[in-house]
Amino acid sequence: MAAYCRPVLRNLFDDSPTPHIAHPPRTHRRDFYLATDGSYRPNDRGGLGVVIETRDGERVARLSVPDSVPDNNVAEYRALHLGLDVLANRAPNGARVGVLIDHDDLAANVNRVMLAGQQPEASPPHPVRVPSETAYHWRGIRARVAGFDELRAARIDSRNNPAHPLANTPEEYAHVNREPDRCVLPRDDERWRAPDDDRYPPPSRADRDRSSNLAGGGSASD
Repeated sequence: MAAYCRPVLRNLFDDSPTPHIAHPPRTHRRDFYLATDGSYRPNDRGGLGVVIETRDGERVARLSVPDSVPDNNVAEYRALHLGLDVLANRAPNGARVGVLIDHDDLAANVNRVMLAGQQPEASPPHPVRVPSETAYHWRGIRARVAGFDELRAARIDSRNNPAHPLANTPEEYAHVNREPDRCVLPRDDERWRAPDDDRYPPPSRADRDRSSNLAGGGSASD
């Protein structure tokens, strides 16, 4: 019997907020999920972590790379740039991507440029402010975002980020860099086709405060 591979990144994406974006279920499902993290250490012992999975939970790639950067912002942007480069080389044209990042501003900036790209003649709905030290990596990130059919960034807690240990202790995870390259495609499953009813957002996009109040004993008016 084949072992069931739990889709960890997909589950995290489903339960995490996507800054500036609320979208119906048909746009919530991704083909690939990418988690990245970057760590900064004053003693030049930082690192970059990357984890890529298909929507079925099949692992596409893991990276744990020692790195030296001037600050945490550069580390985070550099890690995402690396992860998007790797995914772009292994994903087919038209792939829909869900990105998981534990850096609030970076997640928001990615979604801002994605939204602006959908309406190139309109002004961006929110200003994009990028640390000057990250300019090179930001250009690379923007180019990769434009190359995918759809891409959304979700913000997660670093404690839940599977790329976090890969970035923070690359000396312990060097073996993942020796894993064979894989180019895994998601299954063409009817479960992932767009539902007919787009009226309701996924649970993580709904009014959480109201839902929590009701679950905690509050009642809706009749």
